Parts: sequence; C-alpha cells; structure tokens
Amino acid sequence: MSRRARVMAVANQKGGVGKTTTAVNLGAGLAERGLRVLVVDLDSQASASSWLGIRDGGRGLFDLFTGNGNLLDLVHLTDVPNVSAIPSSEWLVGVEKALASEVGAETILRGHIDALPKRWDYIILDGPPSLGALAVNALAAASEVLVPVAAQFLALSGLSQLLKTVDVVKDRLNPRLRVTGILACIVDARTRLSLDVVEELRRKFGGLVLKTVIRENVRLAEAPSFHKPITLYDTRSAGAEDYRHLAAEVITQERRKRT
Repeated sequence: MSRRARVMAVANQKGGVGKTTTAVNLGAGLAERGLRVLVVDLDSQASASSWLGIRDGGRGLFDLFTGNGNLLDLVHLTDVPNVSAIPSSEWLVGVEKALASEVGAETILRGHIDALPKRWDYIILDGPPSLGALAVNALAAASEVLVPVAAQFLALSGLSQLLKTVDVVKDRLNPRLRVTGILACIVDARTRLSLDVVEELRRKFGGLVLKTVIRENVRLAEAPSFHKPITLYDTRSAGAEDYRHLAAEVITQERRKRT
C-alpha cells in the first residue's frame, strides 16, 4: 500500500450511542471489501477488544501513553479476515491523570500512528465516552471523525459541543481533521420519535448527516456476546445490511475526494 491509511476517529462523549458498535462493524464492512483494517480501542471498558475476541490485551495502550510502549507491538490479529486490533484495558482509567502534566500529551498517539508501517487501508479509533485526554489524542491523530448519534432527543444535546471540540483540535493541533459525517444509530423506524430525531439532525446539520442510518436490531445487540461483528454473526440481518451500506458510503466519500 503506497498511500496513507485513512485514520478515522469514531467519537462521541455520550455513552450508549453506537460508537463501539460502529467502530467494530464499519471495520468489518470495510474488511469484507478486501480492505485492511486496524481497530484501536481507546475506551477503558475495552468493549471493542472483547467484541473482536481479544480476552487478554495486557496493559496495552496504557504503556504506550506512559512512555513504555510501541504501537506495532500491541497489534493483535483477530478472527475477522483483514481486521487487526490494538486492545484496551482497565489500566487506561489512569491515563488522564498520568498525562495531566505531560508536555505535548495531546499528540502522543499521533506520533505512534504516523510511525506505523503502511500495512492498513483504514485505522479506526474507538474513542472513550468523554472529551478528555484520550479523546483529544484520537482527534489529533485522525484525518477524519465519524460521529454516531442515537436517535433520541437527549442524544442531540452534546453534539454541538463535540463539533466545537473538533473545530478547536483542528485549529490548534490537527489542521487536516475533517468530519466524515454524523451517523444516526439505533433508529427504530416504527416510532415517530426516531424518525423525528433523524429529521432534526438533517435540518440542523444538513450534508454532514450521512445517508446511511443504523436501524435498531436485536441481532446487532447480540453480536458482541459471540465475539463476532454483525457481518459474520448474522450476515443477512438488517444490522449487517446497514453497516455494509455505511462502508460503501465511506469508500465513496474517499473516491469523490480524490477526483
């Protein structure tokens, strides 16, 4: 691979909005198309790591942020073809405090990602449910940010704050950062509420809102306990279909950008 990987932060300071679901299943959808994907788990709950079948990642990224690690050494193969992962652990809880007095702490991850060999087409950063040092590291390291938003009115309240944070990081740390899009998740098309939220998103944020929506789906909710992305757990489910559509939309964006 000669060109630089697309480094995409999946970010939202709210929990339960489909962030890890999107990081894992978008990665699997891209991998199905023959693209090589690295998922980096930056959440101390390690949900993406568990979903991809990594049961013991050691201290993982904690050592990286405290100066004792090498990112390439942390890469794990997964059972998903074309998908590798860098796991998280509960040790990451202590990173915010450890980085508080560190000069240049916001760009530690970027330095390590820039040093990686050109082995992957996509590097997907699954950020934490906060806007602390780890989230800023993800935004500083990424070339783009994907924002999952649950189809609930309360989930919209922090969206403007997140987009302002993206603008600040772009101005001060990472001028190449752009918003790939806002992704409506957990959409129940049977209810007026979900449809109203999606409509409100499109009204307020226009073209930033992706065409793809991720429907609420029981099979998608079951997939993590089987340590498989939805494309492998139930390949014909609505969840698999939606994340394949998302992968196609993300790839199409890149093609348009290059033409």
